[in-house]
Amino acid sequence: MNKRQEKILECIVEEYTSTAVPIGSKVLVEKYGIDASSATIRNEMVELEEMGYLYQPHISAGRIPTDKGYRYFVEEIMKDRELSKKEQMKLQEELLKLKAKNMRLSRTSAKLLSGLTGNLAISGILDKDEFDDFGMRDLLSEPEFQKLDDICRLTETMDYIDEMFDKIVKEMKEGETKIFIGAENPVDKISNCSMIVSPYKLKNGQRGVLALIGPKRMKYAKNKSLIEYIKKMLGSANVIVMVGGINILIY
Repeated sequence: MNKRQEKILECIVEEYTSTAVPIGSKVLVEKYGIDASSATIRNEMVELEEMGYLYQPHISAGRIPTDKGYRYFVEEIMKDRELSKKEQMKLQEELLKLKAKNMRLSRTSAKLLSGLTGNLAISGILDKDEFDDFGMRDLLSEPEFQKLDDICRLTETMDYIDEMFDKIVKEMKEGETKIFIGAENPVDKISNCSMIVSPYKLKNGQRGVLALIGPKRMKYAKNKSLIEYIKKMLGSANVIVMVGGINILIY
């Protein structure tokens, strides 16, 4: 893939993530300022489609990324996103507010992660088979999940979530955050989704896991950074936040 094709793929992923509408050459020229004519960009898009990175859902439509296109984007184009100090403090304060409502740890982290991403968030303690999820309603409002069959498959998956994560985590390296895209998904029933999974250890040695399930056009860099920072907070022995000028230990 040449540099211009990489740029085209990057812009299509970014635009499709926001709009869920197939992207044409006109948008790439006018909105993203790619330095080429519409005809040249269309030719490049045809090549990307022939290589398997893009897909044209209808003859007269623009293109959308394939699983292969998203994988290339995640591995070769996407840059890791560091949360700013302001974002970190905001996360810590929100976690503290939820914990003050006496919600258990897995429920607190799932609700926080779902609210920040708009995806289905799952948090659990593997040793206890204790799992909580938030965000199903938001996920099902996305255009990708309007068919009854997709809804049924997704909700059915939640019935055996403990078995699913126990198997996935066993095959992951310690501290790893793994992104599964579309057909790569180890859960057959949600192969039309992407999933980010990140296991961690609590101070007392118990094994936990955080996960996000969403459309393939999810914000991968943002979601990965949020999961990893929340995981860091949960696994830390000295998580301190400042509220009203006073340092408070969360756990």
